[in-house]
Amino acid sequence: MSFTQYEQARARLQRSELAVPGSNPGMFEKAAKSDADYIFLDCEDAVVPDDKEQARKNIIEGLNDIDWGNKTMSVRINGLDTHYMYRDVVDILEQAGNNLDTILIPKVGTAEDVYAIDMMVTQIETAMGLKKKIGLECLIETALGGANVFTIAQASPRLEAFHFGVADYAASLRSRTTVIGGLNPDYACKGVEIDQWHAAQVQMLTACRAYGLRAIDGPFGDFSDADAFREAARRVAALGYEGKWAIHPSQIELANEVMSPPDAEVTRARRVLEALEEAAKAGKGAAQLDGKMIDIASERMARNVIAQADQIAAN
Repeated sequence: MSFTQYEQARARLQRSELAVPGSNPGMFEKAAKSDADYIFLDCEDAVVPDDKEQARKNIIEGLNDIDWGNKTMSVRINGLDTHYMYRDVVDILEQAGNNLDTILIPKVGTAEDVYAIDMMVTQIETAMGLKKKIGLECLIETALGGANVFTIAQASPRLEAFHFGVADYAASLRSRTTVIGGLNPDYACKGVEIDQWHAAQVQMLTACRAYGLRAIDGPFGDFSDADAFREAARRVAALGYEGKWAIHPSQIELANEVMSPPDAEVTRARRVLEALEEAAKAGKGAAQLDGKMIDIASERMARNVIAQADQIAAN
């Protein structure tokens, strides 16, 4: 390991992330009673301009009046290139900051975007005497954000997670697709469909793991296709992502299922630790398990699986 180490962001269970439009407060109670680990109340894309102000008021009221249980509560503010953003931050933090866990910043392009929100949040926390430190999360959904993902990851000690926003990312790249998540049949090699977002997802994940952040995959647009959602979730789970968005309540259970390590995987991880412990007692740095070599790297992988399983069990 390098002598240089970065502090890990706060651990939060974030297998499923339910998006709830701030302009539809009738959905708030249902969201609170759902099995989603994490909820973001949306001021941005899900809200038309004429409803922005009322959506903000709805969100403040919802944060203050609804029992959200042990869910992580976030608000997706409007973009820094709009005049709605500053009132989102000021009004929501001043009036409901003690009931908010994180702010989700959309379309982050540079580290300075994060710096700007950090400055505002810090001043409001100080002025209001807020007891809870608000975390920041970034949506990586533009070519600029993808190009700067490593510097963005170091922009603030408040940073907790990156989210991959595939739809706006595709639009930013001018990709010839209208599919939100999943495989595009036109992107294939010798007739075999492959994931055109793999490289971007790996780059974002690498930035997250290098600098101690959580990695979350974004939306899958076809909420009528459970099998395709599972496939998309499995791909990012295999890479190392911790969670996936649910843009419809039917996707919550799917995300929780796929983003949780299978029982067999957890059992094997515990067996890896036991086998290595026995090897260490015998003065060996490696061991065999089920006919395969395992070593200290295997231990690190096993501990990751066990830590996630323990976090889920404790929730």
